[in-house]
Amino acid sequence: MQPSASRRLRVRQLSRQRYLPVLHAMQQFTDDRTATTDDEIWLVEHDPVFTQGQAGKEEHLLAPGDIPVVKVDRGGQVTYHGPGQLVVYLLLDLRRLGLGVRDLVTVMEEALVELLAGYGIDSYPKADAPGVYVKQGLEFEAKIASLGLRVRRGCSFHGLALNVDMDLAPFLRINPCGYTGLAMTQMIASVSAKQRSACQMAEVGERLQQIFSARLGYNSITSTQQPYSGTSE
Repeated sequence: MQPSASRRLRVRQLSRQRYLPVLHAMQQFTDDRTATTDDEIWLVEHDPVFTQGQAGKEEHLLAPGDIPVVKVDRGGQVTYHGPGQLVVYLLLDLRRLGLGVRDLVTVMEEALVELLAGYGIDSYPKADAPGVYVKQGLEFEAKIASLGLRVRRGCSFHGLALNVDMDLAPFLRINPCGYTGLAMTQMIASVSAKQRSACQMAEVGERLQQIFSARLGYNSITSTQQPYSGTSE
């Protein structure tokens, strides 16, 4: 990354939101931003929704039923968002940070591994399947966090989804990330009884944004609960 005397970040704590308004706000933010716009990280939980990336194939939607399916402009296949899952949107000027897309994916994976280690969870990325995984038993592997990005004019949006304490059943209605039979898991299933009280959405989100801030070199951070409302900001 390029050194910077002043690198500012705004963090939006958006709580629980419907998916489409946040998607449209991300797209608008990316269209509106200029070379001097501060980077932003948005933390959010979504109402139940399946999102299908640009490479998404209909065959991976097994039985969506009453959960809506939204086709989106990120990379990757199909995934599920729902309450109890922390979604982190990274609206970053990659050129200003001196990062390529692969660099950002590595930062995301390493930040998640660091976060999970703080809860006593041993996790790892995979070179052939972006995301973060854990071992359950000697042989059984499950995915705990998914990644999906889009870059426009050198700026990233979309981001990652970390399963914290949620209903995992909707993942059985799809082939998660396009992999047949891929098992999904969540933090609450892997933490010790002592750590469960700390496995709360707000705390997990705060820890993760602090890790991102440190890894990306931000030295001025502001926080708000207000959604993005346009260029007047």
